[in-house]
Amino acid sequence: MTSAIIETVSVWAIPFLIGLIPLYGWVKGVKVYDTFVEGAEEGFRMAVRMIPFLVGILVALNIFQASGAMAAVTHWLSRPLHALGVPPAVVPLMLVRPLSGGAALGVTTGLLQHYGPDSFIGRLASTVQGSTDTTFYVVSLYFGSVAVQKTRYALSVALLGDLAGFIAAVVVCRLLFG
Repeated sequence: MTSAIIETVSVWAIPFLIGLIPLYGWVKGVKVYDTFVEGAEEGFRMAVRMIPFLVGILVALNIFQASGAMAAVTHWLSRPLHALGVPPAVVPLMLVRPLSGGAALGVTTGLLQHYGPDSFIGRLASTVQGSTDTTFYVVSLYFGSVAVQKTRYALSVALLGDLAGFIAAVVVCRLLFG
């Protein structure tokens, strides 16, 4: 009974909201279509402003990987992290996740294909993927697109958040999946 209710709510939640929000705006006297078009226009302008920052972060990531720096850092970190319970195969994911979501998804896909989604490595990779963010991407793209030049403590706090996400992922996966 409960699962049927949850399934029904999950099937109808998005269509309900898609209908309710414009209806609410119309009732309040908002020109819904005009407001939607203005928002879409601003979103497009924002996307165009983001392109140089997006290209910059992707080029930097490719240089980092092509130069062999990624392999060197992975090799250097594998031993100490393995001693802490982090499988060496997951180290590249932990390095690339703060840089690029696409690259991290590629690494995760490779780990899932090689080790399987139900393996400890597969579960850890999936948990890391969901519990951390693309910090450098977010800072360069979003701060750059709105002309924020002094990020103050944003980068260090975001990287600390990523570290907490990595640690929590390892601890939780070790507790739940051994």
